[in-house]
Amino acid sequence: MDRPSPAPTDRRHQTLDTIRFLVAGLALALIVRIVAVQPFTIPSSSMEPGLVTGDYIVVSKFAYGWSTASLPFDPPMRPGRLMGRTPARGDVVVFRRPSDTSQVWIKRVIGLPGDTVQVRGGQVFVNDRAVPRTALGRARDHDAPDRQVTIVRETLDDGRSYSTYDRSFGQPDDDTPAFRVPAGQLFVMGDNRDNSLDSRWPGAVGVGLLPAENLIGRAEIVLASWEPGASLIKPWTWLKLQPDRLLRPIR
Repeated sequence: MDRPSPAPTDRRHQTLDTIRFLVAGLALALIVRIVAVQPFTIPSSSMEPGLVTGDYIVVSKFAYGWSTASLPFDPPMRPGRLMGRTPARGDVVVFRRPSDTSQVWIKRVIGLPGDTVQVRGGQVFVNDRAVPRTALGRARDHDAPDRQVTIVRETLDDGRSYSTYDRSFGQPDDDTPAFRVPAGQLFVMGDNRDNSLDSRWPGAVGVGLLPAENLIGRAEIVLASWEPGASLIKPWTWLKLQPDRLLRPIR
């Protein structure tokens, strides 16, 4: 005996239920993306060795509060930050570039409001105190294997430390004037010190001083990382993962 076909009304209800489910799912995903966390892919080598091209990272949006920069497409809204909090020195932050807010960049916070930051001979000075550096040896640049770099460990006053790359002495950004960080702004630098356009450079070239309201959030963890050549539009490359970088905390 044949099973009766669903009545037209039943089919409409099923279709409406499916649409409601999809809309609710999309709304929930959008809320999470706006309020809590957002993924980003590292497109350049300016944060090597800690972050490399192809890293897929998660950014916490509630770490510093919310502003228009936290929203997709950076819509024009009232300036300021809701429940704003100042980053800690050493945090890795994701932000909208002040001179072009359509661009999302990532750097490390070096100077906080009220600080004076200067680079002398490749060494960072905060409030006229040198940030201690320890050379850890030579290595090959992750994105340019034919280039040798020195891995240098920097240690902040609170004991927090991280590794940087130094190509050689006498680079254009190894010596800077002293920058006084105003209220509501930050001084940021890339860990790949000789390959980063950051607060050492004026906003038209790099970042300049970063307004806190341009912050999107704090980089927390590397979820996964793809080898060069992998692409979302090339399904056969999706498994080109770098297993040693999976679930790596960002320090």
